Amino acid sequence: MNSITRRHFLAGASASVLAAAAHSQNLPNQAFQLFAHGVASGDPTHSSVIIWTRLSVFSAAQVQWQVALDKTFTHIVKSGAKLARADSDFTVKVDVTGLKPGQTYFYRFGFENVYSSVGRTRTLSESGLDQLSFAIVSCSNFPFGYFNAYEHIANDNNIDFVLHLGDFMYEYSRSSWGSATGKLLNRQHLPANETVTLADYRTRHAQYKTDEGSKLMHAAHPLIPTWDDHESTNNPYLHGAQNHQQDEGDWYVRRDASLQAYYEWMPIRDPKEVSDRARLWRHFQFGNLASLITLETRHTGRTEQVSYDQHLPAITSEAKRNKFVETQLYNANQRMLHPEMEAFLSTHLAQSVKNNEPWRLIGNQIPMAKINMPDISNHVNVNHPAFSKKTKAKVAKAQELGRWKLPISLDTWNGYAAARERFYETCLESNANDLLVFTGDSHCFWANQLHAQSGKNLGFEIGTTSVTSPGSFSYFGEYARVFDGLLSAQNPEVLWADCEHRGYVKTTLTSTHAMFDYIAMRTVLKRSTDSFVQKSMTVKRTDQGLTLSKPR
Repeated sequence: MNSITRRHFLAGASASVLAAAAHSQNLPNQAFQLFAHGVASGDPTHSSVIIWTRLSVFSAAQVQWQVALDKTFTHIVKSGAKLARADSDFTVKVDVTGLKPGQTYFYRFGFENVYSSVGRTRTLSESGLDQLSFAIVSCSNFPFGYFNAYEHIANDNNIDFVLHLGDFMYEYSRSSWGSATGKLLNRQHLPANETVTLADYRTRHAQYKTDEGSKLMHAAHPLIPTWDDHESTNNPYLHGAQNHQQDEGDWYVRRDASLQAYYEWMPIRDPKEVSDRARLWRHFQFGNLASLITLETRHTGRTEQVSYDQHLPAITSEAKRNKFVETQLYNANQRMLHPEMEAFLSTHLAQSVKNNEPWRLIGNQIPMAKINMPDISNHVNVNHPAFSKKTKAKVAKAQELGRWKLPISLDTWNGYAAARERFYETCLESNANDLLVFTGDSHCFWANQLHAQSGKNLGFEIGTTSVTSPGSFSYFGEYARVFDGLLSAQNPEVLWADCEHRGYVKTTLTSTHAMFDYIAMRTVLKRSTDSFVQKSMTVKRTDQGLTLSKPR
């Protein structure tokens, strides 16, 4: 092993720590050190899949790969070699082609007769698919806890694919959001600064890939990933971001660095041209059962977010509130999707309807349903003695938004109401009024019913909570559960909401039913897969459209 000179993140680790970590993956220490970030697969098609690893070296090295029908690699069907190079941060990504549809495969990587852990993956079915299962995940923030939801997913052999809806990593510095918990758990961000450069983003991705739950999930199931905002920085749009300042350099340089690192570190197919990296919209065909279209809502079409800081102080009457909604939120110049993304969506939805597929699925990063801040004035004491000065300011703002029935967030589709109507019109023109929209970002579980402004039904939105990021409304403290109830009581499109728990949504589709289990982890402050089903519900397909069972 004399060709290995140095290794990321392992130089200061003790032998006992390395041995314990290797044992958790049933790997010899040598293999654990070489393949410290595990293996992953993703972006499946009917005949191919991406397999990924990272070789922990600082010099170019040839890595072997194998794909087999069995985990002992007795029946190898594909093999080859790929150079781990500095210009891709020594990550190794192979597009394995010529595979059979709907088939489970096993894969591994090797270097100088030392092999990585074994990964399991599968291709998409072409036809005859009776059942399909997804895990829907979002928002894994390293300092806030262990990625226990990932490990729980890894242990479920009935899951076919993992749909990751973004915020796979966070850009914040060690002294920013999550610093106290990160210090307590010894899970502080690397690098210590906010990620700005390519080296920063690579280091942060590498750290996130060391979480044991993450490595187990990636090895167990193929990933269908898309990004949200924190893979670059908070709340980006076409020409900037809320969390990008002038002293952090040129926005496009930073954005391009974040996208490069994302493509290097995720099991995702590279675009044909580097200039196309931001155009991450895709279509996945699951036999004759379902079509999935993933959206890109950050870097290609989105205009800058409307700011409450600018407009809320001026809203002092119902008339001014209505004018704000009409001129700002329903502003036709406020766009979310790239025109080519809209055309792509239209084409694949129309084809799905023509093929009489039961399910049309949308992988969507940010809440789509109309969700206003509820009126909390008779339910929450803004001057509660347990509230800090900062919390009181947050609660007071929430109270003001609720008073005027304004959206909770203007970074979601609620801040782009005209763009949402364009999206709905595109779907309706394709006769797709029966969508299942999967959503992340908000750190809440949701079950929402979607309606166009005309009143026409579009289907249902199923929102997953975060893997570790705290609930968006945890600042309400003892009122948090009351707040969850107010969300559904005062928003007609919100059927149920739970912002208290961390976890994921397991989705199982048949030709007539879509079943959803909202799975909550009991803790993220220590490594544990202890969980419970917080809510279950079923969407049934009938000749009259989609109907939702009463949540239980």
